[in-house]
Amino acid sequence: MRELFVYYRVRAGKETSARHAVSALQMRLRRQFPQLNTRLLCRSEAFGGVQTWMETYAMDARPDGAGITVEIEQEIEAQARALAQYIAGARHTEVFVPCVASP
Repeated sequence: MRELFVYYRVRAGKETSARHAVSALQMRLRRQFPQLNTRLLCRSEAFGGVQTWMETYAMDARPDGAGITVEIEQEIEAQARALAQYIAGARHTEVFVPCVASP
């Protein structure tokens, strides 16, 4: 099952506004994709006054086992463009899948 982990740095002084914007983004995405599970995490310490945040995206069990499809990923990224004003640098997306157990 394909899952997304998106990390970035939030501009100093923009944390509250960014948290509201990310929460609204994730709520819209969950309405659009009812099986979508989202989380917002932040690193426990700030470096140089800048926090690192991570959004996670996963799907409830789907019959096809695909998880987050490329189309859903593209929609997440399209809607996340509105967060640019809060982000220092770029958003980085990593894709992970479950490890296959060895026999």
